[in-house]
Amino acid sequence: MLIEFSVTNFKSIQTTQTLSLVASPATELQEQNCFTTSEKGMPRLLRSIAIYGPNASGKSNLLEAMEFMERFVTESSKEGQEGEPIEVKPFLFNTVNRAEPSEFEVLFLQEEVRYQYGFAVNQTRVTHEWLIAYPEGRPQRWFEREYDAADNKESWYFGSKFKGHKAIFQETTRANALFLSTAVQLNNEQLKPIYNWFHQRLRTIGVGGLAPTYSASMCKTEAGRRKILELLNAADLSITDLKVEMMKFDLNDLPSDMPKPLKEVIHKELDGKEMPEIKFLHKVEGSEELVALDSDDESVGTRRLFTLAGPWLNVLENGYVLFVDELNNSMHPLMVRFLISLINNPQINRKNAQLIFSTHDTSVLDNELFRRDQIWFTEKDKNNSTKLYPLSDFTPRKGEALEKGYLKGRYGALPYIGELRF
Repeated sequence: MLIEFSVTNFKSIQTTQTLSLVASPATELQEQNCFTTSEKGMPRLLRSIAIYGPNASGKSNLLEAMEFMERFVTESSKEGQEGEPIEVKPFLFNTVNRAEPSEFEVLFLQEEVRYQYGFAVNQTRVTHEWLIAYPEGRPQRWFEREYDAADNKESWYFGSKFKGHKAIFQETTRANALFLSTAVQLNNEQLKPIYNWFHQRLRTIGVGGLAPTYSASMCKTEAGRRKILELLNAADLSITDLKVEMMKFDLNDLPSDMPKPLKEVIHKELDGKEMPEIKFLHKVEGSEELVALDSDDESVGTRRLFTLAGPWLNVLENGYVLFVDELNNSMHPLMVRFLISLINNPQINRKNAQLIFSTHDTSVLDNELFRRDQIWFTEKDKNNSTKLYPLSDFTPRKGEALEKGYLKGRYGALPYIGELRF
């Protein structure tokens, strides 16, 4: 369960921006859109957050920051060698920030324990890394490492509660890798819950979306196919059944005008592998006949919903944390609303999955769907830096027409549309 995420000096984000899923004391939709945790004294957490803002305001960069953190935790110790650069991008519109490290920190609950983990990196090394655990609500600093550029020296601290071969883990950790990742690769059991939160419980879907592979793989079993079909029909799609055939990759299916080097890369990656071919079965009116449509014959919105169906069900069934960039892409507003309502429904979302998504769809800016603390905005300041803030900063009235207020500019985070003269 995600409590809070902070990022500093990453792409369009210059100063520290923090996204909090801690619910305010407000009582609206409390039983539906909030949940309590196992930690004594911990406030309620939100099931979902929607992020609005004009194009290029930094919505995607916020989600990319979480994606970078996830990827660096899971891959830094096993991908690459000593001296290889770290692909992190600092804020570039300030000469000071270019030379400063980018910093990421997350607070989360895993296996009924709260953790506070973070790190700072530049393009050559990890400059700072820390972990604080809160078993029974009391803080314990398990480890911290920090690099002093002036002395070209790294200092380490290990708390009394840290378990494992400290010297071995420390000596094995490369400058461009995380200690957390390295220690887990060397089978440190104590740190596995933290690593597993990133590796197993955190999911991100970028603006490019997903391939339908996961949803198609679910359709291989009767139970999985029925779940996907039930979700599609609940969204009022006239699909009677689904059929998935596994087809071997054929180089001849690639476009003839595709560059040869690209073809070679794709062939190397997919040669001999089976690819799912999805058929959507529709009933012919007044007949028992079924017509099978290829994926390309379905609408973009239907294909998008099918692609999301499998991962969405997986998130709900396992209580994962899901970040989605531009959830409204190619989908009708009612479909977007339907997917959000699944997350906000405690009868369906029994494992307390959480959804954080960016969107331009103002039709879901609705106080019947969201609490005031579930809506956040991004906008650029005069320094071209992203600012992230919640709707609750404006203390809107209970029952206020949120969509109308946003489009009228009451909460900011709107594009400036100038006048064009020929």
